[in-house]
Amino acid sequence: MRYRFVDCRWDIADPARGREFYLAGHIPGAAFLDVDEDLAAAPGARGRHPLPDGADFAVAASRAGIGPDVFVVAYGNMGGAERLWWLLRHFGHDACAVLDVEAWHGPFRAGDEEVDAAEFVPQPRTDDTIEADELAARFAELVVVDSRVPERWRGEPNAIDRVPGRIPGALNAPWDEPVPELPEGELVSYCGSGVTACVTLHRLARGGRAGRLYPGSWSEWEQRPELPVERA
Repeated sequence: MRYRFVDCRWDIADPARGREFYLAGHIPGAAFLDVDEDLAAAPGARGRHPLPDGADFAVAASRAGIGPDVFVVAYGNMGGAERLWWLLRHFGHDACAVLDVEAWHGPFRAGDEEVDAAEFVPQPRTDDTIEADELAARFAELVVVDSRVPERWRGEPNAIDRVPGRIPGALNAPWDEPVPELPEGELVSYCGSGVTACVTLHRLARGGRAGRLYPGSWSEWEQRPELPVERA
């Protein structure tokens, strides 16, 4: 088993910043995967960060040196590392972990890296996501968790959400705070676009609790006027 560090830092306001962070200094030997380009499909009706197609993700993962005999250690910010962790598991690669980059006490290296490519073969799961129509029909019977910050969950006007609000009945578990105690039941996590919701799912998984991701999240839900919206 070989190890591969992968840098997933990004900036929601400036997509180019992630690679700038990496080039300025990264864990030696780490590859870089871009949240917007490699860990998501193009934005549109399915939200700002739809799930990438399996073939496209395989190209990115292979370029980053991720193959069947590789244990991936992802690090980043604002859910980038957890998004890679979730996607790897979604596509059948469970050998992965998330590192808090602040816990790294070793050196950093500037510039690019020559990463030996591998062959990533996607084997998608079918039990870890939920789509908008099913969620709209079942939200009353699910434990729906909104990972956005409290102001956005309450539906206050903000610079990100075109339509402020939340899915009716959603509980707030901000991605940048410890996960609160949640009721038992089938759990679904969403956020603004499906990235920071992966932070919640990662923390829950570490505690032994599974949940599904709503990939389109609020950036898809808000585009469908027939879907209900709740505000505090």
